[in-house]
Amino acid sequence: MRIVVDLDLCQGHAVCESEAPELFEVPKHGKVTVLDPSPPEALRAALALAVKYCPTQALRVEED
Repeated sequence: MRIVVDLDLCQGHAVCESEAPELFEVPKHGKVTVLDPSPPEALRAALALAVKYCPTQALRVEED
């Protein structure tokens, strides 16, 4: 799987970081940085929550 971010949609709410801090980092006044663009299967559940709760729907998962 691969994490895809639309930085035009990201507003830096940091919900993704709270759901999956191993995968995302959001500076205080900035946009998301993906820490691991191809995460291990063990983080799928956390990633799914980050995608689900992103208020701007800036995140998605593409399957390899």
